[in-house]
Amino acid sequence: MNKNNVEALMADLFRKTVHKDPRIYNAYMLVHSDKLGIHWNRAEGSTGSMTANTQQPYFIASIGKLFTAVLIGLFVEQELLSYEDTLSTYLDQDLLQDLHIFKGTDYTHDIQIKHLLNHTSGLNCFIEDQPKQGKSLLDLVFDEPSHFWTPQAVIQWSKEHLRSHFPPGKGFHYSDTGYNLLGLIIEKITSQPFHEVLRHTLFEPLEMKHSYLSHHSKSTTPSEYPMAQFYGRNINITDYTSLSISYAGGGIVSTNEDLLKFMKALVHHEILREDTLADMKKDWAKFFIGIDYGYGIMNYKTVPLFMPKRYNVWGNAGSTGTFMFYHPVMDTYLIGGLNHFRYNRKGIRLMLKTIDILAKCDDR
Repeated sequence: MNKNNVEALMADLFRKTVHKDPRIYNAYMLVHSDKLGIHWNRAEGSTGSMTANTQQPYFIASIGKLFTAVLIGLFVEQELLSYEDTLSTYLDQDLLQDLHIFKGTDYTHDIQIKHLLNHTSGLNCFIEDQPKQGKSLLDLVFDEPSHFWTPQAVIQWSKEHLRSHFPPGKGFHYSDTGYNLLGLIIEKITSQPFHEVLRHTLFEPLEMKHSYLSHHSKSTTPSEYPMAQFYGRNINITDYTSLSISYAGGGIVSTNEDLLKFMKALVHHEILREDTLADMKKDWAKFFIGIDYGYGIMNYKTVPLFMPKRYNVWGNAGSTGTFMFYHPVMDTYLIGGLNHFRYNRKGIRLMLKTIDILAKCDDR
């Protein structure tokens, strides 16, 4: 199948995915491959009174964890910290007090930075975990949309309402709480706000002109288009200040083209050394069947009958149906988002079906 037919099939798949689901109001997708000679950037649906545009910034959710992990990797290279350092090296005792109590034992001072990166700390997750009594933090996000949450306030709420799951290094539990702690560690070692570190260290050097940390900063170059509307519980939550809970675990707003710049620079070792990136991939925990989670990196691996070899990609994905992955064999980048909370699986299915189409390209 030639390149034109492949692009037509991708367009048809993307269009049908969006328009068959009444809860997907707008969606964005980019496929880039120098090897296949493809640069395909599309938007579907509408946002507000305008048709969705490929240049629109959108909320990338947990894709942002890879940005946080890359910053940590850079500081490891610069010997500003070590993956084995404990939290108490950097964070105040007030914040750490009673942070990780499991079966009556305090494991707070056993948590290392690497445990936060690959979700093996045993800490709770303020987004996914439910308190024994009262409202979840997500309920509060919807009930109090104008409330601004500092990362410290989110962590304090988590300590008071959620439980730990296991001692550090003894299991896997996805934890946005852990990534907010990483953001605070980054602030401590740089003496700068997290959003400024993102801007000076990644966004500006990579010319990601339309990327920023929501509720904390703005892009260096204002976009001609408004931020894409996104939804949770089928409610437009784009302007909810309460989404400030995301912070270092997924608060970035970006565009398809900006995310491509980041991934290409990461793949070609223009941000991190090759050995640093390799270290981030190899210290992994089992996230799901066929998916390992390293330091901010999801790695899809072959599992007979379940995860075919053609799906071997690495990158990250988010709860709003966002994905940003690299396919090494086809030298292809797959980036996009469906802009509705709890649509992570649907976003991944769209990406995998796109890989099926790309695999048919004669130009491989």
